[in-house]
Amino acid sequence: MSAIAQATRPLVDQTLSLLHDWTTLRSTADNTAGRRQMARALTAFLRDELGAAIIEPGETRDLIHARIDRGLPVTLLLYNMYDVMPASAEGWVLDPFVGGIVDLPGIGTSFVGRGAENNKGPLAGMLAMLRDLVQRDALPANIEIILDGQEETGSADLRTYLRNGTVARAGAAFFPSFCEYGGAPPRIFLGSKGIARGTIVARGGPSGGPTAPIHSSNSPWIANPAWRLVHLLATLAPDSTGALGRTAPTQQTCDLISTLADQFDPQRELQIRKSERYAIDGTTEDRVTALLMSANLNISSIVTDRTADSGVIPPSAQVAWDLRCPPNRDPEAMVADIRQKIADFGPDITLTHDSGYAGATFRSDHPAVIALTQTYEDFGIAPQIWPWTVGAMPCGLFQDVTDIFLLGGLGHGGHAHAANEFVTLEGLARFMTSLSVWIDRTARALLAVRAS
Repeated sequence: MSAIAQATRPLVDQTLSLLHDWTTLRSTADNTAGRRQMARALTAFLRDELGAAIIEPGETRDLIHARIDRGLPVTLLLYNMYDVMPASAEGWVLDPFVGGIVDLPGIGTSFVGRGAENNKGPLAGMLAMLRDLVQRDALPANIEIILDGQEETGSADLRTYLRNGTVARAGAAFFPSFCEYGGAPPRIFLGSKGIARGTIVARGGPSGGPTAPIHSSNSPWIANPAWRLVHLLATLAPDSTGALGRTAPTQQTCDLISTLADQFDPQRELQIRKSERYAIDGTTEDRVTALLMSANLNISSIVTDRTADSGVIPPSAQVAWDLRCPPNRDPEAMVADIRQKIADFGPDITLTHDSGYAGATFRSDHPAVIALTQTYEDFGIAPQIWPWTVGAMPCGLFQDVTDIFLLGGLGHGGHAHAANEFVTLEGLARFMTSLSVWIDRTARALLAVRAS
């Protein structure tokens, strides 16, 4: 065990206790009762353990807002999430909604369970660290805490809530997470791509195809809704990445991409992504540029309503899609363009669009970025600084209440959205220490800016 892990062992044990308890609460998008139960547990912790004022308890919204007001001149905002992806027992070494300590080959002693990495593990570590700072009277700033129960599905309640002016303005906002992906050099993200999600359904009807299952011998003269859907998808995005175009980077982004290309290990990234080859050719810088600057339509699933049958023409077929685009593109406008193209295929193909948000990116020279970079360097690690995460987080929604929103943190986790999601115990210790250091360093840096 490292010296850091030994020094923080009591806090790690406290975090693991919270994580054990919260893993059992099935706070998935399809389980409103589970999300409300999780919100009550979090609200009780914030109130009873941190002495925080509860502004929004999460009883009617999928959102919790708490405030620790110490009357200090600097305020920091900490964002996290408590919704998790669904999981079945298939492929897991233990029940994903029980969790436990497992020695993972090639990884080490870890907590395994749904949400261990994304994002109940970081959430438990963040709150345990805040409790320690409060108990030691060592918290150097006022803290606004926003916990999102809809991060996986578009943060609709958060968007509405941030418009009401309740959240105090903060000098910096931070989404603490485990950013040592695959045990690689840790990353700092200065923003996020935008996202939209939904479904496309093709049905039999006036444009062709049956309205009930029929024998597949009718294929020569009756259209198949599944084929109509496949043909539509080919017109929307003609290659296997679902690319919808690429935009030019700003000078800051160009500079960051150039540095990233020198730091980046393409083969290690393939291992992390469980893949054997890239879909695009070119240099490392070409690939990183495509990753960051491309808008892509991803297909998560393609199903018909007769998935267990063979020898039939199904009456309908459906895809679940998500669209991710760089901060300088509007996902709403892109969805409108897709909807128009779908209309050309006839009235029997429809698009639904769930909640989403635009992306955003922030200055690389902000004191909070410098503080986080220095925090990584304290551990002897040179971070990779990305202009934004190619996943999605609702950082753009916070632009009226803060000048910067960062995603970062030490800590090694993995398998988010998959079986055997984990966080290593060593990584959890590094995460908590780095978060405490960042809070102190950022508060002092912002105070110095105010005094200058």
